[in-house]
This record gives sequence, C-alpha cells and structure tokens, in this order.
Amino acid sequence: MKIALLANLKKNAPEPPPSAADQWDDLDSEDTIESLLVALEAGGHRAEFLEANIARPHSLVDNLRRLSPDLCFNIAEGHWGVGREAQIPAILEMMRIPYTGSGVLTLALALDKPMTKRILNYHELPTPEFQVFGRSDEEINEDLAEGDVLRFPLFVKPSREGTGMGVSARSIVTTVPELRERLREMLERYGQPVLCERYIRGRELTVGLVGNLPATAARRLNDRTAPAVLPGDLTFFPAMEIDTDKYDPGEAGLYTNRIKVELAHDFYYTCPAPIDDDLQTELWRLTAAVFRVTGAYDVSRVDFRLDETDGRPWILEINPLPGLNPEYSDLCIEAGAHGWDYKTLVNEIVETARKRLQLSP
Repeated sequence: MKIALLANLKKNAPEPPPSAADQWDDLDSEDTIESLLVALEAGGHRAEFLEANIARPHSLVDNLRRLSPDLCFNIAEGHWGVGREAQIPAILEMMRIPYTGSGVLTLALALDKPMTKRILNYHELPTPEFQVFGRSDEEINEDLAEGDVLRFPLFVKPSREGTGMGVSARSIVTTVPELRERLREMLERYGQPVLCERYIRGRELTVGLVGNLPATAARRLNDRTAPAVLPGDLTFFPAMEIDTDKYDPGEAGLYTNRIKVELAHDFYYTCPAPIDDDLQTELWRLTAAVFRVTGAYDVSRVDFRLDETDGRPWILEINPLPGLNPEYSDLCIEAGAHGWDYKTLVNEIVETARKRLQLSP
C-alpha cells in the first residue's frame, strides 16, 4: 500500500514558545519518524512522511492530494485546541482518506481526562474519584459519588495534556493550602481546567494492545461484566511496570514528565511486570473494557495504579495515540516482551486497520 505517515515534529513546533516549557513534549522526534518509515517499507509498503501542519505553504491538505495515499498512518498530536489530537483525523474524514487508529470522537475524548473518567464512572469501571477545577478558589466538592468525598492526598495535573506534562513530585498535595497553590500554578501555566483525583499509592503499570472488538450494540460494562461481553480479536501485551525506585527520590515515585522526556534514554522498567496470572488477566480485561467504552480502534495503551493496601487496580487513563519510538516508548517495550519486534508491531497496526477498513492489501 501507499502509506502517508502523519506526525508533528517537535523541531517544527510553532513559535514563539508557549508559556509552559513542556508544551511540545508529546511531539515526535526525527528518530521516531525515520524508524516508522523503515518499518513500513520493510513491511512491503511505500511510505512517505507528511508534516501534519495545515498552516504552512504546501500544507498537509495539498500534500495529501498530491500523494493520494491508500492509508494514513496517523500519530499526529496537533498543536492547539482542546481537541487537537482529533483535528487531523477530522480532515482525513472530510477528504475521505482512511487512517490507522482511533477516530475523531475517541481522540477528543481521551485527551480530556475528566471526560474519560466520566465515561469510566458511567460504566462502573474503577477510576479514582475526582474533581475538575476551573478556579483556584473553587469550592471542594464533598459529595462526589454516592457520598464519597474527595480524599487527600490528591494528585493534580492538567486536564488535557499528555507525556506526563505538569506531573512532578509537587503534583501530590496533602492539604487544602497546597491544593490551592498548585491549582493557581497549573491554571496559569496551562490555561485549562485542572484535574484533581485521589492519589493511589502503589505500583504503576501500563498495558498495551493491538486489535479491534466486533461491532455490537452499546451496553454498560464494568469490572464484573467485562469478561463476559468482550470477545474480539485483541492482542494484549504483558503489563509493564515503571521501576520508580531506580530514580531520584525527588520524583516522588511518579512517572513524571522529567522521566518521560529528559531521562527517556535511561528508562527503568520491568516487562513483563512481576504480577500473578490472575492480576495480569484482570488488567487485560479492564484494558479491553476501557478500549471498548471509549470507542478506540487498532491500538491503545491503558495506565493503572495498584493500590498498595489491597492490590486493587485503578484505571488512570487511556492513550489511543501511544508513543512509537523503538528505543523507549512503553508500547514498543511491551510488544518486544510479547515477542514482536518493531517492524512487526508497526505492520500489525497497519494490518489491523486495513481489515477494519476493508481495504485491499
């Protein structure tokens, strides 16, 4: 197939720089683009990289018309707006060009962490109780869900960012004054609502998958019913655990922005994670349920925390545009533990999308 690889290069991010120093940390490197092109070519495809930018001469729309691809391999993060990860897929749908990965609605939903958590709550899937603040002096809701209160310690982060942006040791707050101070900082720096959720002390794990579920009637799912209603052609990868003990105590045992960006090449992890078969199966079931209720396609990664008191898994978020750097991206590490090399992972994503879209090989 003729494939257009769509991404936003970090080196081409808009200028002048935004107020937050980590604003462009989820954009891709040239190394990632080159690795993807090599993998796609090795899979028998003709691949060309197109910068996912419509504001320049010879914009993406012009280049798509010129190339007329059979399929777009989309990893575009976008630059501006609350639904920025959904903007390129929206353009592709307007142009009637098929693409890999999740669609417009899912990408917009998953970028907005509070909206995702509302969906998880509706389906009775385990996610920490939370509140969204638009002002630093906003009243703390003491009746969040069936009498449950917003309990300290809390974890504070921007509502619509990825790659751990805004996440540091100071994200954990234990008092109301600390919360107010952190809210002021986050609101000023990112200019968006701030998510505050109960902080789950314990191990942090992530689970990736490739595949799709069959189209069936919508139904509510929860951690009890998911195993019975989620058949499908899904390939689950072993859970990966971030070894936070290997990092400076200043990271507070968190998978911080600094670990994900500055220390990406010195990444400490265990994959497969040292967990028993029952817990691994439960994590796979919950991953499939989140994939289902958010309407994801082809590939995703779901992040969890295991409560240190009882080992219960809590869902943090889903990433339907997981990083694909072959050296340090979580999904690539998990795929390797499953026995897939990088070429296999990339081309399985293509093949999964091709089957879903009913495209000719």
